[in-house]
Amino acid sequence: MGDKIFVTSPLLPPLEEFMPYLQKIWQNRILTNGGEFHQELEEALARYLGVKYVCLFANGTLALLTALQALRVTGEVITTPYSFVATSHTLLWNGLTPVFADIDPHTFNIDPERIEELITPQTTAIMPVHCYGIPCNVDKIQQLADIYGLKVIYDAAHAFGVRQNETSILNHGDLSVLSFHATKVFNTFEGGAIICHDSRTKQRIDYLKNFGFAGETRVVAPGINAKMNEMEAAFGLLQLQYIDSALQERAAISKRYSEALKDIPGVTFFDPKDRFEWNHSYYPILIDDSFPLSRDALYEALKAEDVYCRRYFYPLISSFAMYNHLPSAVSDKLPVASRLAEQILCLPIYPGLKIEDQMRVIETLRRYATIPSLNRQVA
Repeated sequence: MGDKIFVTSPLLPPLEEFMPYLQKIWQNRILTNGGEFHQELEEALARYLGVKYVCLFANGTLALLTALQALRVTGEVITTPYSFVATSHTLLWNGLTPVFADIDPHTFNIDPERIEELITPQTTAIMPVHCYGIPCNVDKIQQLADIYGLKVIYDAAHAFGVRQNETSILNHGDLSVLSFHATKVFNTFEGGAIICHDSRTKQRIDYLKNFGFAGETRVVAPGINAKMNEMEAAFGLLQLQYIDSALQERAAISKRYSEALKDIPGVTFFDPKDRFEWNHSYYPILIDDSFPLSRDALYEALKAEDVYCRRYFYPLISSFAMYNHLPSAVSDKLPVASRLAEQILCLPIYPGLKIEDQMRVIETLRRYATIPSLNRQVA
């Protein structure tokens, strides 16, 4: 047994390179409220991501909450049960009703074929998730939105830097929301952003994230305090200098996994097949019935050997107490999501993961793949 190998580790630039940013903050004595670094980071991210407008936030959840407010969403919102709870929690906090649609077995994303049958007169929006940074079927979703007059807000927490057809996936929908949490591909300790496509929408979002102030004494909306501070913005500017190399390192780790795991019975993994530029934010595998251990038994066995994977996303959002009473939360209506939640295991992937540690993960998986079945051990 060696050192602990965690499923992720935050990208951190050299500490000495961050000190000049801190010194400038100390000199300016501006810590928040749209300071110099905040403005610079919004502009730098817009250029890097290939989008028109970036609105920075203290975290991704506040960004999702505000996105719903900015578009004045009401009633029912069709979304996925296969996500982090923040996706649906922001709907409840806005007094909205989540309606869960099943997911596509190949992309882990909301299945557009399941959306239309859930649309009612109370439906006003769709909130899909680019799960693991894998793009949703944006064309089909937009087609449905146009037919029924619905807003589309993408939870793009995993999708930093993802491109399809040589353009940012963040340019789709009415709004896209990023997370810059410490576990994400690009982090600002905590943080997030809304991507929007016109200046008027950006202005409304900026009002909403600053208590609704439109001047020193004028308040135009019931806003909240959701602003990113100057330290996080400065950190983000430094992070941008390292993001390309970090993405390349993630891609190399992902490629090693794919080459090493392709012949293990009972293990399947996502293969983008060059359909888009992936950020490799996660490395999800599925453990099926032909593997000697159940997913949960394998998860516990790996943990006992200090290899910390994650059952991400398990359990489904729809199974939690605040959601399981909803008609759309019945597991029989979500067969694909229910099955994948029982099979999913995300392997360690992050810049700085040593090759020898990755090989330890791979070799441990291979060892458990060759043990006698023992009636499919369960945890």
